Amino acid sequence: MTKKSRRTHSPAFKAKVALAAVKGDKTLAELAQLFDVHPNQITIWKNQLLEGAAGVFGHDKTSAETPVDLKALHAKIGELALEN
Repeated sequence: MTKKSRRTHSPAFKAKVALAAVKGDKTLAELAQLFDVHPNQITIWKNQLLEGAAGVFGHDKTSAETPVDLKALHAKIGELALEN
């Protein structure tokens, strides 16, 4: 028996399918037949698109990384090098 390999889809294809699902012009069954993808997969991609859509227009200020004080880190590295 031969093992069937999984198909991998490009991000552009996933976006295309998810946008078609968001439009709502066709049913999930029609989209699944059109793009040769399972309807559950289309729903997953659609939800991922809707959850990540806010990130397109900018990111939240709370999720930004805190600035690192490089001078303090270099000083600590110097101290540790002297101890060794």
